[in-house]
Amino acid sequence: MTRAALPPIAARAASVGSSPVRDILALTARPEVVSFAGGLPAPELFDAEGIRAAYDRVLAEAPARALQYSTTEGDPQLRAAVAARLSGRGLPTDAGDLLVTTGSQQALTLVAHTLLEPGDTVLVEDPGYLASLQCFAAAGARVVPVPTDDDGLEPAALEEIAARERPKLLYLVPTFQNPTGRTLPAARRRAVAEAAARHGFRIVEDDPYGELRYDGEPVPWIAALPEASDRTVLLGSFSKIMAPGLRLGFLRAPAGLLRACAVAKQSADLHTSTVDQAAAARYLRDRDLDAHVARVRTAYRERRDALLDGLPDALPPGSRWNRPEGGMFVWVRLPDGHDATRLLPAAVAHDVAYVPGAPFYAGEPDPATLRMSFTAHPPEEIREGLRRLAKAFAEGPSED
Repeated sequence: MTRAALPPIAARAASVGSSPVRDILALTARPEVVSFAGGLPAPELFDAEGIRAAYDRVLAEAPARALQYSTTEGDPQLRAAVAARLSGRGLPTDAGDLLVTTGSQQALTLVAHTLLEPGDTVLVEDPGYLASLQCFAAAGARVVPVPTDDDGLEPAALEEIAARERPKLLYLVPTFQNPTGRTLPAARRRAVAEAAARHGFRIVEDDPYGELRYDGEPVPWIAALPEASDRTVLLGSFSKIMAPGLRLGFLRAPAGLLRACAVAKQSADLHTSTVDQAAAARYLRDRDLDAHVARVRTAYRERRDALLDGLPDALPPGSRWNRPEGGMFVWVRLPDGHDATRLLPAAVAHDVAYVPGAPFYAGEPDPATLRMSFTAHPPEEIREGLRRLAKAFAEGPSED
């Protein structure tokens, strides 16, 4: 019998490439590698005892509920706890304003699925969060980069591009941005909100790092500004403050969009894990998450400072880098003529790794840039990693 050829993979799926960050993590998974590549929380700082106790209590006290199907919108107790935390940080929120998601990455995917038609225009920071580019490519969107400087997205450029491109939405990480660690100042946040109101686009404000502040004062969410309250979706996550393995995130959105995202989630996974939500809600009731986050911040501040202190001796003369007030990343630019991608194999050969900056650009990439994450290693390992990096950069790129 003649076997007919199978239909091809959908074009939107075939056009989305693998994440370079994930590919680098696979290459550097050896335990001897000091990796500044992945944005990974420090596992030794997880409150494993507290999380285990929360699961134990849930399974002992309400196993039938914890192991059963649940509502798409999410565990009512967890939504109430998240709403209380947001309200306490200056964004009045009710449980009914929230949808629990399987990580904040799913929240972004649901928003893209709900709002975007193939060919719609999305504005993104340049450079910006890599997985957002994958998400919008999978939705068939046309991605247009907005230039940034040391303070983040440039309002004048946003105004000009929005007037010309008529975007459907703007996606940004305004606090401790991935990959640069930059924080958008309050005046620029208001300019973003006013541009959205003037040009009629929505804002997706992603905030996975906002509670990891080491210096300075908090800056209000864009979602809290009156000009943007009717058009901003706020994405949040427990990955950086509790544990990423829980895969718990949420989105806060105006009522109509929230309902549409809930319908989209029904077709994706029906609901996020019932037992994981129940355990997280129990943890928030029994433990002091703020005290835990304070301990994490203390450790991460020491790690950030160890990285910053060692960069002058590790990088080629003429390199520049920023000093983020929080988050997980430092953004580095090597001197002109250096290519971070070409230099990476030499670094890996010395058992140290980073992420080249080029993949984070939706527009013309800067090959001299790279991202370094400081959270996954204690200070002494960071210092050893920087010594290895200095040797790799001194030798230059490996010959083909």
